[in-house]
Amino acid sequence: MITIDGVMQAPGGPEEDPSGGFEYGGWVAPFGDEEYGKVMQKQMEPADILLGRKTFDIFEDYWPKHAEGWPGINDVTKYVLSSTRKNSDWENSKFLSTIEDIKKLKNSEGGDIKVWGSATLVQLLLQHDLVDELALKIHPVILGKGKKLFDDQAIAASFILTESTTTPSGVIAASYKRSGDVKTGTIGE
Repeated sequence: MITIDGVMQAPGGPEEDPSGGFEYGGWVAPFGDEEYGKVMQKQMEPADILLGRKTFDIFEDYWPKHAEGWPGINDVTKYVLSSTRKNSDWENSKFLSTIEDIKKLKNSEGGDIKVWGSATLVQLLLQHDLVDELALKIHPVILGKGKKLFDDQAIAASFILTESTTTPSGVIAASYKRSGDVKTGTIGE
């Protein structure tokens, strides 16, 4: 969930993440419609997830008590990159401490692993070329400030659009798969 200007902080509600004085928490709410619900339902199909510690803290407090809103969330493995936490009472939570741990996980057998939220973690994954696919929900709003999806440290890479939907409220849900290196040229030649 991002804005046109790439902000991804606190889409779910005012109290979700007010860090840095962020005052627009809950900016996704006005864009909910039936088509948006279908996109979310598909993206929330059970798959292991990788989270940064701050996002995990938010999820850990909310989802075990509201699992009917995300069927299977308690059953999937929740991997957490953290230098400060080592355990949780939330079932199937496993803690990783380094980017090398994530590389080992990526190269292991198993299904897809999805990342939700976790701006700093996503930037780290992009910096280490560990992103195979981006599933973006681009909302027609500009917030100006807040935690951003992209920074200047990402490794240059090309992606191809594999699926897209535009909701009646104007949200563009687009999935991009990694397709190789960036190609350049001159327009008109």
